[in-house]
Amino acid sequence: MSDLFMRSILVVLVVAVLAPSAIAQVPASEARCDQLIKYFDYYGQSRGEGVTDGARNMTRIGAESDCDDGDFTEGIAIMEKLLRGKRMGIPGPDWTR
Repeated sequence: MSDLFMRSILVVLVVAVLAPSAIAQVPASEARCDQLIKYFDYYGQSRGEGVTDGARNMTRIGAESDCDDGDFTEGIAIMEKLLRGKRMGIPGPDWTR
């Protein structure tokens, strides 16, 4: 195989590996905090009686408090951990409700 072909394959593989991680990175901001909290409130709400999920989840309340205090990085990290723990996945930056 030619050297040019091998280099082309290598470039395609590197781009394929690095592109998703570059796209998935969202800067810490008040908007991102609000987005993750709204996502959890909507999709994390249990429908049963006497539940503590959704807006009444204590971890979620702590994350909202961090975001309100301007500690966006911490609030986002808490919400992402909560969403992963509930196997909900992390919404992309374009998610709206």
